[in-house]
Amino acid sequence: MMLKEIKKDTEAKMMRAIVSVEREFSEVRTGRAHPGLIEGMHVDYYGTPTLLKQLASITIPDPKTVLIQPWDPAAIADIEKTIMNSKLGVTPNSDGKIIRLNIPPLSTERREELKKVVKDMAEHGRISLRSIRRESNDKIKKAQHDHSISDDDSFKGQEDIQKLTDQYIKQVDVILTAKNKELEEFN
Repeated sequence: MMLKEIKKDTEAKMMRAIVSVEREFSEVRTGRAHPGLIEGMHVDYYGTPTLLKQLASITIPDPKTVLIQPWDPAAIADIEKTIMNSKLGVTPNSDGKIIRLNIPPLSTERREELKKVVKDMAEHGRISLRSIRRESNDKIKKAQHDHSISDDDSFKGQEDIQKLTDQYIKQVDVILTAKNKELEEFN
């Protein structure tokens, strides 16, 4: 019973790690406008870090433009400041009611930089998966040491955890490959 709980807990943590990697990847600009570029940004709104998607309507009128329409016009300056300080590399244009982001095509140099950035993000994802594996294996070894489970169950449990780790690392690799392909496609 204990092994099932450890495995279930491990899988839940690994799924959260994959979701985190996907969210980070969605914030990397590919030359095509999409809400994921900015909706996860935290804006300092009256002293409270608030998600941009909670402060404004985000629309994509065409593949190269993002429109941000804050519900509170007083937040425009804070939103612009957040975008300027982000890794996005885009300058916001505001008319007092709407912020417009024109997404320029990526230069070859910038494209190569972004490939390195997403490779690092993927490696951080793999590292977090391995950390989850180590924690789970430590729990299994402790249970074995306490004689809560047999040696065979310990071996089988660690084997199952390794299979889970391999499965989720492959998922990170698939996400990385897709992002690299996306970086190559759009000019």
